[in-house]
Amino acid sequence: MKNLQKYAHIPLKQSLNRVWRTYEGGALIDRWKKQSSEVDGQKPEQWIMSTVTARGNGRPENEGLSLIETTDGIFSLKNLINSNPELYLGEELAKKYGTTGVLIKMLDSKERLTIQVHPDKEYAKTILNSEFGKTESWYVLNTREINGEKPVIYMGFKKHVTKEIWRSHFENQNIEGMLNCLHKIEVKPGDAFMIYGGVPHAIGAGCFLMEVQEPTDYTMRVEKTTPAGLKIGPELIHQGVGEQKMLECFHYDNYTIDEALEKWKINPEVIESSNQFTLRTLFNKKHTNCFGLNELLLDGEHTIKGNSCFYVAVIYSGDGIITCNGNKYEYTQGDEIFISAAISEITISSISSSKILLCYPPN
Repeated sequence: MKNLQKYAHIPLKQSLNRVWRTYEGGALIDRWKKQSSEVDGQKPEQWIMSTVTARGNGRPENEGLSLIETTDGIFSLKNLINSNPELYLGEELAKKYGTTGVLIKMLDSKERLTIQVHPDKEYAKTILNSEFGKTESWYVLNTREINGEKPVIYMGFKKHVTKEIWRSHFENQNIEGMLNCLHKIEVKPGDAFMIYGGVPHAIGAGCFLMEVQEPTDYTMRVEKTTPAGLKIGPELIHQGVGEQKMLECFHYDNYTIDEALEKWKINPEVIESSNQFTLRTLFNKKHTNCFGLNELLLDGEHTIKGNSCFYVAVIYSGDGIITCNGNKYEYTQGDEIFISAAISEITISSISSSKILLCYPPN
């Protein structure tokens, strides 16, 4: 391996990293990336600073891994990190996980996603032999009406649901029955939700959101055919554990709509602000120790001090300059930038008003 450690001292931009999924979408990712196509297709997700491969039969072996262009050629982020985990990730994270401990996605749905659930840490450890479950968060960035339908999400069991009712709907593939078991919540840009392992959910059509999550691709699905008519194979239904074991992944707690919103809808809070910037926290250790997400609204200059672990800056809008170790680097809308633990501080100066999403690993 060449001297890959020098790249830990500069901001690293990743190449486009679109990933195949069982649902269609992606036009709003094209728009965000300023690509003229703006089309919906089978790659409705952009994976950001990923050291995780996507699960799917017959897909390319390294699909989902983020690539970084350097002066020495193109390297996967995984290889850069492996050249010196402490330098890139920070000592604590390197010792505990040896990997980033987080996965970030941009997701744009043209159709409703299948009803699904992700494992909590205990289920992941005992059933899937994984250190990580898949607790995740959604931050709604934009929405669109599809066929006149307002954008919604589905989340959490309603009061009438029992394990027996849910199993019966699954065995009969009663999709309407299953959807009716979940709370249907209309969403708008700025809405934020925590989706803990074990909580049933589905993203409706017309949602463009950032998803910050534990770094696995474990998804248990209860629909054997997608809303668009694509047949889903057994492996993508139950991840190889079998249907009965898959049904045990769900937490069968149930809630009124008010209880569900109280439990899972998050109100952003301002951490710090001046006439040049506002820094807000969305997801933090009050909600989970799996990851964090802040939002920087910038009209001027702001210095971010490192806290001895890496973080990722996703430029949702705007452009400007990042000053790091005495050098200047341009940023623009659509950029995703990995800031290694070795970087003690960066100063971001906006040329046009910028909205920057700052994603953090487990604390």
